[in-house]
Amino acid sequence: MLLCNNAPSLTNGNDSKKFKGDVRSPGVPSRVVHVRKLPNDINEAEVIGLGLPFGKVTNLLMLKGKNQAFLELNSEECAQTMVSYYSSVTPVIRNHPIYMQYSTHKELKTDNSPNQVRAQAALQAVNALHGGGMATMPISADASSMAGAASQSPVLRVIVENLFYPVTLDVLHQIFSKFGTVLKIITFTKNNQFQALIQYADGMTAQHAKLSLDGQNIYNACCTLRISFSKLTSLNVKYNNDKSRDYTRPDLPTADSQPSIDHQTMAAAAFAAPGIISASPYGGAHAFPPTFAIQQAAGWYTNNQWCVYGDVMRVKILFNKKENALIQMSDGTQAQLAMSHLNGQRLHGRAMRVTLSKHTTVQLPREGHEDQGLTKDYSNSPLHRFKKPGSKNYSNIFPPSATLHLSNIPPSVVEDDLRRLFASSGATVKAFKFFQKDRKMALIQMGSVEEAIESLIEFHNHDLGENHHLRVSFSKSTI
Repeated sequence: MLLCNNAPSLTNGNDSKKFKGDVRSPGVPSRVVHVRKLPNDINEAEVIGLGLPFGKVTNLLMLKGKNQAFLELNSEECAQTMVSYYSSVTPVIRNHPIYMQYSTHKELKTDNSPNQVRAQAALQAVNALHGGGMATMPISADASSMAGAASQSPVLRVIVENLFYPVTLDVLHQIFSKFGTVLKIITFTKNNQFQALIQYADGMTAQHAKLSLDGQNIYNACCTLRISFSKLTSLNVKYNNDKSRDYTRPDLPTADSQPSIDHQTMAAAAFAAPGIISASPYGGAHAFPPTFAIQQAAGWYTNNQWCVYGDVMRVKILFNKKENALIQMSDGTQAQLAMSHLNGQRLHGRAMRVTLSKHTTVQLPREGHEDQGLTKDYSNSPLHRFKKPGSKNYSNIFPPSATLHLSNIPPSVVEDDLRRLFASSGATVKAFKFFQKDRKMALIQMGSVEEAIESLIEFHNHDLGENHHLRVSFSKSTI
């Protein structure tokens, strides 16, 4: 059993008895931290993990019947740092927000009650892992299991679900660096999901990050983090670019095959998107412009390829550089989304270069001054997909892919009709499939991503008769 100085002890064997304290105010700093609102199935290693990033945890009292615990750190300064940090970043364990405050007790004392064996075993395992010396009892089976929990892989596997706004390597680095030094990051797409591997220096730091961030949203109601421990114990990073980074090896080559968005610009844009509320202290306060510039792209003039990522307001071809254009979306978030998905994509044999513009709006020509049709206003277009707040179209935004999602198909149109339509532009149709439960929708797989982009431009809003206009978007599925 654990006892507190200046306080009556707990009744032996019953942690749910009232834990009385002295008359010190809970706002007075103490190296003992009172942890509340713990989930019922919390284990000792998880509670210890809350304190480890701030200093050595020297004692632990679990009150599982009350969903509470007391953590003693090795100094009052460490406890102050911990309480201050968690006052701005609420940790979440299995969807339970956890709350911290200073205890009224100055320290915890330990006796040999069986009730506290697991707590002491967990502490011993953690100290053994970190080279500490708390060797006051032999490691039992319980201690061994806690040692396993304490010696997790330092590599986390992160899956970002409901990816409405773009998440970059730099965004992940800023978030996960809150819990310790991030050594390496590798990002990739698997099963049409954005994923990452993130390596810390040790398993306990990784465990603390996992406990605090698993299930959190990077932005309001989207970009949800699903975190698990990787089977890998170290990452092999060959290049430092927008897909991978070894922060211990700044000398690594970039090996970029095409121009990429500047890391800091991309991260700043992602954090500054208007209308986004961060899960913790991860958001920014300043908006970025809703207009971006596009270079070296033939056939840019249709707004169809952009409208899958937001509502296009205006488009302007530059008079002296007709391969360049300015495209204004309805807000900065949509501009960022379109830029992140379409930069570097090929269109009619040329790679598009998309960057944020210094202009906040595309100016229409003055009345009586024609500009040879180089500026178009789409602000009243019936093709806008995102006019309604909370539109379901927000959950169907995906990167360009060879497979297209077709909808609003009339009953009289059959598979051969749609195959012929999409092949009429010279593209290759590799596969086609109607949805079993709804033949108004189908998937069509083109020969390449470039062909899919060109087909979307060509056939979105195509008149299929019977007052049905075809709707085309990128799909996350394959046939």
